[in-house]
Amino acid sequence: MTTFATKTRLLLTGIAGVLVSSQVALAQDCTPKHTFATIEEGTLTVAVTTYVPHSYLDDAGNMKGIDGDIAAEFAKRECLKVKAVAVDPAAAIQYVLSGQADIATGDWYRTAERAKVMNLSAPLYTDQMAIYSKDGFANVGDLEGKQVGTVQGYLWVTDLKTMLGSKLKLYPNSVNMQQDLFAGRIDVAVDGYSTGVVAEKSGALKDVKVKVAASDDRVRATKEAAQAAFPYSFNAKEFGVALDAQIEAMHADGTIVNVLKSYGLDGTAAETGAPRLVQ
Repeated sequence: MTTFATKTRLLLTGIAGVLVSSQVALAQDCTPKHTFATIEEGTLTVAVTTYVPHSYLDDAGNMKGIDGDIAAEFAKRECLKVKAVAVDPAAAIQYVLSGQADIATGDWYRTAERAKVMNLSAPLYTDQMAIYSKDGFANVGDLEGKQVGTVQGYLWVTDLKTMLGSKLKLYPNSVNMQQDLFAGRIDVAVDGYSTGVVAEKSGALKDVKVKVAASDDRVRATKEAAQAAFPYSFNAKEFGVALDAQIEAMHADGTIVNVLKSYGLDGTAAETGAPRLVQ
């Protein structure tokens, strides 16, 4: 997810600064593909937020989620152990900036604002806009004339405000919005696709269907979704070269598509296009 504000919106249970695991990705006969330094020699230190399905810790304290699996694969290919540190989303970026973590996980957008203070890896996947409705709507035009809810801070909010005016209601988080959708206080909701898929599969959305929004010129996010990345320090140039090279390789060999599919997504979010920044 997303902007600094919206990172606090859902399932945020990480405790800042608590070391919870040390996943071993190091084989005795392993030869790293690149030469670079990390904060702790031989170890990839990751600030892990809780934002399912992108980033979380399992019951054993191991880093999981889409971002977590990609980060673990990077560590494996570069012969690094993984040290996962549970952090609150509000603290994750500071952990990287202060040199306490090499990267952070949690669907961090590639934004122009963020790029002023830190480096951002090559795109991992896109954060697709989705429509939540009992009717299975997939077109932006289906929102017209209806009471629509969405969560503050997403890329599509400004465009939906222009399109829907007073018919658009903003919520601080997905939970409150979904409650109003179930109760019939809004007709349709707009939220991220990945979180909806997880909720749908668990039965949490009841009879609500989640569909990726079809491309529509009126809402830029349907045509050019935000790209997620790993934030890392300006000072870690060689590290960034290795990270980008391995992300490119994981796109090429299908690893990232497979990771997305393992969390119930269809894999199309791996089609990121050229790197870009959200202005």
